[in-house]
Amino acid sequence: MTLDRNLLLEMLRDSLPLEGTLFAVDLTVSDSVRPKVTVTLDGEQGLGIDECAQVSRRLARRIEEHYGDELSYTLEVTSPGADQPLRDPRQYARHVGRTLQLKLQDGTEKTGKLETILPDGEGIELAEIIKDKHKQKILPVVVVPFAGITEAVVVISFK
Repeated sequence: MTLDRNLLLEMLRDSLPLEGTLFAVDLTVSDSVRPKVTVTLDGEQGLGIDECAQVSRRLARRIEEHYGDELSYTLEVTSPGADQPLRDPRQYARHVGRTLQLKLQDGTEKTGKLETILPDGEGIELAEIIKDKHKQKILPVVVVPFAGITEAVVVISFK
């Protein structure tokens, strides 16, 4: 029996807390004898292991109600790792003030400080950082629409 990804997404939405603080970033289903369902969640304030466990229990219950308890599968509910790209515009808000590395639709890359999220939710303002000889130079803030971003990663700094 194969698991229907669209049905799982619907079940996942029903498994999230009603207050809307958590949202699904990704859901994948492996194509194997014993499928693995991997759910990546995030929240406006991040999320902890308790929230992951709660959603995991709710989703597992819904899967078993629909497919029966004979179905053999693995369920993993997790938060995005620090090195994972930002996939949902809602993820950007908690990274304001941090440095992002962007890959854009036109093939260029930009690294800079995330200044703000545009009020209309269409993009971000980024103060690009470029290296000029041995110094860093900060360029004026530019607007980068979400539609123009193919990948965004938070730059981890250990300074």
